[in-house]
Amino acid sequence: MSKVLIVSDSHGLTKELEVLRERHKGEVELMIHCGDSELSPDDQAISDFLTVLGNCDFGGGFPLETISEVAGRKFLVTHGHRYSVKSSLMKLKYKAQEVKADIVCFGHSHVLGAEVIDGTLFLNPGSIRMPRERIEKTYVILDLLGEKIKMSVFEANGREMTELAREFVLPK
Repeated sequence: MSKVLIVSDSHGLTKELEVLRERHKGEVELMIHCGDSELSPDDQAISDFLTVLGNCDFGGGFPLETISEVAGRKFLVTHGHRYSVKSSLMKLKYKAQEVKADIVCFGHSHVLGAEVIDGTLFLNPGSIRMPRERIEKTYVILDLLGEKIKMSVFEANGREMTELAREFVLPK
């Protein structure tokens, strides 16, 4: 099993995070929260998530960014506010190159999106509380299949949005 769940910008929601965890706990190897949970690190709702600090997380206790590895893929996780992701991915791209990340997960803009830049996948799962540029509250599951990465997009209620599924090829 080499699946990773990515969520961001839940802004105080707890029940929804608990539902996501229960829905996918046997299916995914890692659950990532890209910040702005507005929860403390000891909150049960966020306990099984690898979580970073967002600009609305005032209690501290989460790192600004972290690196994790799944199935031989290096993930850089950050909220994105310190990299100006609302205007450009350039600063984040330089950080990804510096740490040799294969996949960069970030939030902050609340805009669902994924693209490969210079061999690195940049992924924003949108928001499960206040999405922007679409009405659906979204999160993402990546299936790491060697050089192929399959992205599935889900609404917070669990409905898979098959029309938004994508596959990316990232050489190892």
